[in-house]
Amino acid sequence: MKNIINVQRKNQIITFLKSLKIRSKRLSEILKAQNISGLEDFNKALIHSSENKTINYEQLEFFGDAVLRLAASNFIERKYPKMSVGERSELRAQIVSDEWLTKLGKKIGIEELIVKGSKALGDENAKNTIIGESTEALIGALYKCFNSIQEVNLWLDDIWEEDSEIFLKTPYKFKSKTVLQEWCQSRGFDLPIYKISEISKKNGDPKRFSCDVFIEGLKESSAFGKSHKQAETNAARVLIEKFITIGKI
Repeated sequence: MKNIINVQRKNQIITFLKSLKIRSKRLSEILKAQNISGLEDFNKALIHSSENKTINYEQLEFFGDAVLRLAASNFIERKYPKMSVGERSELRAQIVSDEWLTKLGKKIGIEELIVKGSKALGDENAKNTIIGESTEALIGALYKCFNSIQEVNLWLDDIWEEDSEIFLKTPYKFKSKTVLQEWCQSRGFDLPIYKISEISKKNGDPKRFSCDVFIEGLKESSAFGKSHKQAETNAARVLIEKFITIGKI
């Protein structure tokens, strides 16, 4: 099936790509020429499978996953040459995560361009997932356009630089359960115990689950989340912030 782009859609994609402000002469030339063939993968990256089972972002998303990791590795190599391999892996995990992709997608307003079928349009719970997946597909499309990660790094390096500094200054905000576990181990304590209670049955409810954290049998903090994982992460972060405030960390 041919990837058909009408004039309105072509102009929409060109305007969107220009808004990313990627400092690439090669990309600028493609956008200036308004060549539809050069925009086909970008269009595909913005189509959900609920709209079209044949032409959609799924293959580009799969491709973009590998591209994103390689581009992030290049960024870390240049920015933090003295960082250990373990620290690089940890940082990369943060700047290529599903949460990071969703945040980036929202920042660039990608949702406005994603073409969805009626089923996906009515699924609020899948909204963030679709934003993240389409953003990853966009990265794959950018690579395929030039068979190079150069444009990917030209786009993302500045964003990664800002986000990496935030992570390195406050790692507990991004890996709170790991930080709390390491804190317990350093003091010879048993690992933290997380106890989950389901408060509501509504999918997507930010207070659907409540989590209590116990250290050495004592309840130290509580927090809510829309999933088990999020509730546990939030409760661990609350406890770490409490420990920082009272000087335990």
